[in-house]
Amino acid sequence: MTAARITVNGEDTPIAPAAPHTTVLDFLRERGLTGAKEGCAEGECGACSVLVARPGTDKPTDWVAVNACLLPVAALDGQEVVTAEGLATPGEPGEPAALHPVQEEMAVRGGSQCGYCTPGFVCSMAAEYYRPDRCAHDTGEGTGIEHGPNGFDLHALSGNLCRCTGYRPIRDAAFAVGAPAEDDPLARRREQAPPAPAATAYTRGGSTFLRPDTLDDALRLLAGHPDAVVVAGSTDWGVEVNLRSRRADRVIAVDRLPELRGLVVESGHVEIGAALTLTEIERRLDGRVPLLAELFPQFASRLVRNSATLGGNLGTGSPIGDSPPVLLALEASVVLAGTEGERTVPLADYFTGYRQSVRRPGELIRAVRVPLPLSPVTAFHKIAKRRFDDISSVAVAFALDIEDGTVRKARIGLGGVAATPIRALAVEEALEGEPWTAETAEAAARVLRGQGTPMDDHRASSLYRSAMLGQSLLKLYAQTTEAVPS
Repeated sequence: MTAARITVNGEDTPIAPAAPHTTVLDFLRERGLTGAKEGCAEGECGACSVLVARPGTDKPTDWVAVNACLLPVAALDGQEVVTAEGLATPGEPGEPAALHPVQEEMAVRGGSQCGYCTPGFVCSMAAEYYRPDRCAHDTGEGTGIEHGPNGFDLHALSGNLCRCTGYRPIRDAAFAVGAPAEDDPLARRREQAPPAPAATAYTRGGSTFLRPDTLDDALRLLAGHPDAVVVAGSTDWGVEVNLRSRRADRVIAVDRLPELRGLVVESGHVEIGAALTLTEIERRLDGRVPLLAELFPQFASRLVRNSATLGGNLGTGSPIGDSPPVLLALEASVVLAGTEGERTVPLADYFTGYRQSVRRPGELIRAVRVPLPLSPVTAFHKIAKRRFDDISSVAVAFALDIEDGTVRKARIGLGGVAATPIRALAVEEALEGEPWTAETAEAAARVLRGQGTPMDDHRASSLYRSAMLGQSLLKLYAQTTEAVPS
């Protein structure tokens, strides 16, 4: 096992003497790469965005934008990082560097004013610039507020905030970039495999960051150190480190374990590896599970989805996580792995209390299984103060089988209305066997308003939450019975 190192803008750089909890952002800034900034320290502003070489969907490597403020630098041992400074092409001695096409468009179209957020926007925009299938959609069709004629998807910037420009010039810059030139080094880099995950044992100041080679190694480590913090994308733990000054004697990273990164579609189920990022799942499923496809754009931001995992979202046990309601409606199960073997637990039986579950000490979530066939009528309603990149006040997921005008099966998952994500069992019973009519929907909506134990907090009142629960079912009925223009 070699000393921990990271390649930054093409230069091999030792991680030492940084502490294991040191973020990528602090590591870079301490080395003079001050383009990336800290704005929120919790992955909501994108000022810290950098590019990382990751396994690709359409090519061997994808350039993926991540929040440098959340990732511990030890998590990138052996990996490649490009910052906003590294995008420009160095000039001849005494000459300035040539701007990257994304930087050039931001400059000429007035996309930067105070400049604080600009490097983060540039890195997020560059990740979309290098998305292999982006220019394949350069037809002008389907363009509008969120998609440009050059195939640029503005959701790539959903995790970047700017308080100066009003966003219109930034949108103009995004929609103006063309395809990468043939001699673009970062475009050519996509044709080569990304660095393999490095087995890491990095210790400084009494704290250790570990990245095991295999699932068996991880389980043995966890069995010997049941109090270790397990991280994948670190989108939750990173916030604890930054805002609450949490530290851990031992952190075990499972994000690159091959056994946790599979995606298999079989006749009876879809199995999704617990360590696949939400972006990877979205692109690899490509809409084959419509309810998940509806969830993904509403789950935090692209920057967060580039790191966050289903295993992490379920492992934290948060009652306001967005994936549990959807997975409950899909009747998903979790595959739990331990040193004594595996067991499969229906997600409806997984949560036992606030941030508590049936997962035993030493167990990891290996995969999530969604049974097939899928219910044909599905919807995910997220009630929040912002359209994107916000925490749910209430989240409701529906999966219904409606045959000959009658509800044959109903599964409804709820988040934000109890100490755990829950199934709306009473509402399911009120719907099943009944005609799918306005009267049935209104009666079931009255039942839905009483589900869970909604509370008053800074996101919403209990009365508002109850009202939104009922309204969500009425909205579903309206969505499924609207007349289709001939």
